[in-house]
Amino acid sequence: MGIKTFRPLTPGQRFKTAYDFAEITKDRPEKDLTEALKRSGGRNCYGRTTSRFMGGGHKRRYRIVDFKRDRKDAPATVEAIEYDPNRTCRIALLKYQDGEKRYILAPAGLKVGQTVVSGENAPPEVGNTLPLKKIPVGMPIHNVEMHIGHGGQMVRTAGASATITAVDGGYANVKLPSGEVRMIHEKCMATIGQVGNAEHENISLGKAGRKRYLGFRPHQRGVTMNPVDSPMGGGQGKSKSGGGRHHPVSPWGKLSKGKKTRAKYKYSDKYIVQRRKGKLAAHAVAATAGGPAPAPAPKA
Repeated sequence: MGIKTFRPLTPGQRFKTAYDFAEITKDRPEKDLTEALKRSGGRNCYGRTTSRFMGGGHKRRYRIVDFKRDRKDAPATVEAIEYDPNRTCRIALLKYQDGEKRYILAPAGLKVGQTVVSGENAPPEVGNTLPLKKIPVGMPIHNVEMHIGHGGQMVRTAGASATITAVDGGYANVKLPSGEVRMIHEKCMATIGQVGNAEHENISLGKAGRKRYLGFRPHQRGVTMNPVDSPMGGGQGKSKSGGGRHHPVSPWGKLSKGKKTRAKYKYSDKYIVQRRKGKLAAHAVAATAGGPAPAPAPKA
């Protein structure tokens, strides 16, 4: 996959970059594997705006992606690599020997005609899905389950990958793209390889209208508003929060910078070995110091 640039014949093309779609092998999705995708425009069931700056955008159909990979020990052939407007990565169309077709996230290096399989006996090759205990330490993985049988929930964006640092006591220590190290049950499934379309981060929209195609409406800063519309509004000139030195807040008065929003006591805390900002979790410190570490129970 490559990124193409444009001659600046118009202002919108000056900084615009786009995909060349060289890896795409099929133009239309499988009709049976799509469903209608309704847009809310940021409105709730009463028609009131609860999420601002949403609306418009190109019409899409949702592609039903198989995140569980629950057809164990059944080989499937990669029939096509397709574009999915609902996610940043590409999707691959699989065809099983009995004729069933499914979509999966396309990892980097997956080719049309390749055979992939899911299960404990699958070899650790790109596109195959295995339990964490069967995956070699240090190998890149994606589409990682958090709970047994729930399907992949983590590491699904373009270019993302995680690695297993250790497997011990029925749990695998998985280092996530954020830097967090988390304990996940060894029977949870994950797919081998890095998620494809890693060049996505280099895309430059080039103009505001292209952002509108994606369903985003213009975002207004609080300091540009009047005091009646935002606590940050008002003041003479380019002032901060109504002319005073008020800490930045949301339109409803909630602190918007620096305040920790994660619950102080959370069930999943005991599964986090290291925080994403490098802070060791309490149970990891206790285990290092020789103290008793909590033994989390698997959640199936």
